[in-house]
Amino acid sequence: MTQKHTTPDGLVIVDKPSGFTSHDVVAKMRGIARTRRVGHAGTLDPMATGVLVLGVERATKLLGHLALTEKEYLGTVRLGQNTLTDDAEGEITSSTDASKVTREAIDAGIAKLSGAIMQVPSKVSAIKIDGVRSYKRAREGEEFEIPARPVTVSSFTVYDVRDAVAEDGTPVLDLVVSVVCSSGTYIRALARDLGADLGVGGHLTALRRTRVGPYKLDSAKTLDQLQEELTVMPIAEAAEAAFPRWGVDARRARLLLNGVRLEMPDEYADAGPVAVFDPEGRFLALVELHKGKAKSLAVFA
Repeated sequence: MTQKHTTPDGLVIVDKPSGFTSHDVVAKMRGIARTRRVGHAGTLDPMATGVLVLGVERATKLLGHLALTEKEYLGTVRLGQNTLTDDAEGEITSSTDASKVTREAIDAGIAKLSGAIMQVPSKVSAIKIDGVRSYKRAREGEEFEIPARPVTVSSFTVYDVRDAVAEDGTPVLDLVVSVVCSSGTYIRALARDLGADLGVGGHLTALRRTRVGPYKLDSAKTLDQLQEELTVMPIAEAAEAAFPRWGVDARRARLLLNGVRLEMPDEYADAGPVAVFDPEGRFLALVELHKGKAKSLAVFA
């Protein structure tokens, strides 16, 4: 009798290569992990590299809750050129000499794009407008507007300003930046809006995501490394890293698994999703406070 292959439940932290869509990485992981049950938390543009969190088997149930978390990026913003896609993938639509832009003006522009802001996503994005992906409408030459959405940019820092000359001979400035922001923030839209504010245009030439919530680049593996050895973060460890931990006794663990809504301690009142563990350290469920009781979001035991 042949032994059935079992894929462990958990998260795989991938260092996404440039040129791959997030869906490409999911498809590749389905082959590596030998399971159809693979999903990702938070899309990364094809040009971008870095942390992409995948869920395998039952951990796919965690993903929708992980996506609502903070992200951190390192990138390069080019001032002096606009592109169709707001990044280096799209054709250049305008070029303006940016060599006279001062550091003070850059810092003032960045201050306007920091904190709680309203952002219009790039037209070449995966956002749906009336059920159709924005990038599909853009490719078909359609005229349309994307409504601005609230996002939070908790940190937007310029590490270096470099003089450069674009391929068409335009003097440009390349800014090496780091951004910490809420999920749903488009870094290329920040580049576009900074360039617009400075009157010279701007786009993103490089982007690397260094963190998604608690999951950092130092724990990420390349697809080649994962092909050699599949490294899965066990589902209990992944939940403990991402959510507040609530330990319950054996009696309450049984009640919870039988569908009884437990009273939740006050300390979890504003915590959002909470990971529940039994006395043996088994991850039982993801719950949140609803009318004073623990409402199950997903059960894992």
